[in-house]
Amino acid sequence: METTGLSFSSYFVVMLLLQVVTPTTEQFTVSAPEGPIVAPLGGVVELSCQLSPPQSAEHMEVRWFRDRYTQPVHLYKGGKDLYGETLSEYVERTEFLKEAIGEGKVTLRILNVSVYDDGQYNCFFKDDNFYDEAIITLKVTATSLETQIVVHPPNIKGILVECKSGGWFPQPLMEWRDNRGKIIPCESISHSQDNAKLFNMKMTLLLNYKSYKNATCYLQNLITGQEKGASVFLSGDMFTWKNINFTL
Repeated sequence: METTGLSFSSYFVVMLLLQVVTPTTEQFTVSAPEGPIVAPLGGVVELSCQLSPPQSAEHMEVRWFRDRYTQPVHLYKGGKDLYGETLSEYVERTEFLKEAIGEGKVTLRILNVSVYDDGQYNCFFKDDNFYDEAIITLKVTATSLETQIVVHPPNIKGILVECKSGGWFPQPLMEWRDNRGKIIPCESISHSQDNAKLFNMKMTLLLNYKSYKNATCYLQNLITGQEKGASVFLSGDMFTWKNINFTL
């Protein structure tokens, strides 16, 4: 029993000495702005993160990635930008801003923002065996340049009015409203996405003599709050009409 006690004491002393003489990497945390960063389609966006406590990251590995650690959006390592490691979708579309890297602050600039850039980004710092990361959410937005109303020929049921609007991201709110802003139930509503992942919206409404004589096709980008719309006004026995577009 005495031998076991001495052995344990010796082991404890050795481990304590190792902790004293072995150099340790200064620990840190990585912070980033709370809440999503919003960027317009085709624009430029900057994603920033910061070491705490502030310290130089010039000698560290700084990796920006999305779903997979091994597929970086941008990689800084050994004091250099390793463009050969970058995902093909981001080649010549990223810039690593390191003017403040001496204080541990770095920024990833993404050029010509596309819908595919929408989502989460990991800002990852590694110093020897210690590492930490922060997650930043990027919201890409696009609002249609035009909203079109098509009035179909009258039939015994009334007039079918169709509203079309393309080039949205994400999928917008779309509804018919009367002149007081009250929602009018639609006949149908549908959407599709093109090759650029932009949403094309379509909605119909049946108007007759006993129902609404005018209606507004209202759309709203739920990220930016930007509104678009077009109004149709029907009057007279022959349902003459005019179309008015607006942006709010």
